[in-house]
Amino acid sequence: MTERTSTEQTSTEQTSTEQTRIAVPGAMRAWHVVRHGEPADVLEPAEVPVPAPGPGEVLLAVRAVAVNFPDALLARGQYQVRPELPFVPGIELCGEVVAVGDDAGGRLAVGDRVVGSKIGVLSQYATVPADAVRPAPPELDDAQAAALTIAYQTAWFGLHRRAALQAGETLLVHAAAGGVGTAACQLGAAAGARVVGVVGSEAKADAARAAGAAHVLVRDADGGNVAAAVKELTGGAGADVVFDPVGGSSFEQSTRCIAFEGRIVVVGFASGEIPPVRANHALVKNYSVLGLHWALYQQRRPELVDAAHADLTRLVASGALRPLVEDVVAFDDAPRAVQRLADGRTTGRLVVRVADEGVS
Repeated sequence: MTERTSTEQTSTEQTSTEQTRIAVPGAMRAWHVVRHGEPADVLEPAEVPVPAPGPGEVLLAVRAVAVNFPDALLARGQYQVRPELPFVPGIELCGEVVAVGDDAGGRLAVGDRVVGSKIGVLSQYATVPADAVRPAPPELDDAQAAALTIAYQTAWFGLHRRAALQAGETLLVHAAAGGVGTAACQLGAAAGARVVGVVGSEAKADAARAAGAAHVLVRDADGGNVAAAVKELTGGAGADVVFDPVGGSSFEQSTRCIAFEGRIVVVGFASGEIPPVRANHALVKNYSVLGLHWALYQQRRPELVDAAHADLTRLVASGALRPLVEDVVAFDDAPRAVQRLADGRTTGRLVVRVADEGVS
């Protein structure tokens, strides 16, 4: 083997260094939560330095940020994590790798288009742990890709890891026209389940049907008796699996129509009401109540998140999954977009466009 000259070695090292970073500006635009309150009142624009990736991190040029309910809770100071004020909200994005920190190589390279999740991405650039970003499916545009991680990972873990949903079972999805609800409907239908979606108004019913719900119930119709409607649809058997991001009365209705050996997956409390779990009722009716905090999988078992992402990517390629993006708004309109979600005035997903190229 021919030994390399010192000039050749220096050239190779320079090329390697160039591959780990491309030019970025010194400052960037971002949104700051400056105090706690309603998103439209407490989000203010800021110009801040572009961060540098630390060990195990990558720096992303943010293309699009999907709006999530935790963004509203962060603004209100009601989320389980309370960053010190002022802070950048935004927890889900599609971006491009522009720099790779130490010990973050191997699976990522500069120029990769990726999706991922971390608090603090509603900005032009963001650092994210390398193990929290994954390749963006090429079939999705930036807006769709930005909406893939949290809702679909939550639905995937809830239905498959926690509830072990089987083909032929009946799946009841609350808030079936929302972001995580439409994800659960799509994944349930892809798994061969019979999906029953619950929505808050007739205007949202079409979104649930488009996501794969074979039957759609309007929550306030017929006196709000979702349980009776589910029992009628199932011949009295009830729902085998319930996917509940709402809590409150929705959870109570679920306990009245859960099937023998049924599983209720609790993923959130969008209603603002945390219902009690009655152990005696679960015992008598022989059902399970399962909690799901998806972020714990990213923290403790990232390899399981990798496996879920691989399955989601396969389903996207097959055409079975497509994030339902209701609207893509400009970066300057981010506070109003978060407020729309906080007020319950959305169907599908809202996405904030950060970079012009590649975003629908």
